[in-house]
Amino acid sequence: MELTGKIIAVLEARSGQSRTTGNMWMSQEYVLETSEQYPKRMCFNVWGEDKIKLFAIEVGKEYNVSFDINAREYQGRWYNDVRAWKVEPATAVAPAPVGATPAVDAPFASAPAPAAPDFGSSDSQTDDLPF
Repeated sequence: MELTGKIIAVLEARSGQSRTTGNMWMSQEYVLETSEQYPKRMCFNVWGEDKIKLFAIEVGKEYNVSFDINAREYQGRWYNDVRAWKVEPATAVAPAPVGATPAVDAPFASAPAPAAPDFGSSDSQTDDLPF
């Protein structure tokens, strides 16, 4: 899944040592807010010190976050885990300069405007109108 929004909070990093393998681990959580009419918020985590440094997520910046959702049970309660596996800065489409015409209209923009007919000066006294 993927979601785009602004990071509004960076939570404290957590770290520890695995009981089974003895390896060190690190996790950090972030809160992302979408920019819709009714914004939604999502708390997601990034696992691994290398990914935390690689993504370099900062508060106030827009990101595209690719993530997986998984639920786990602990003592009869279920908890959702939203884990990001790719985080990239959001790319905004640059607005066109003021006065620029779209490429689709380019052939029409270069064509000269047709001359307006002159209805005021007529040498003829005859009126061909039926009424």
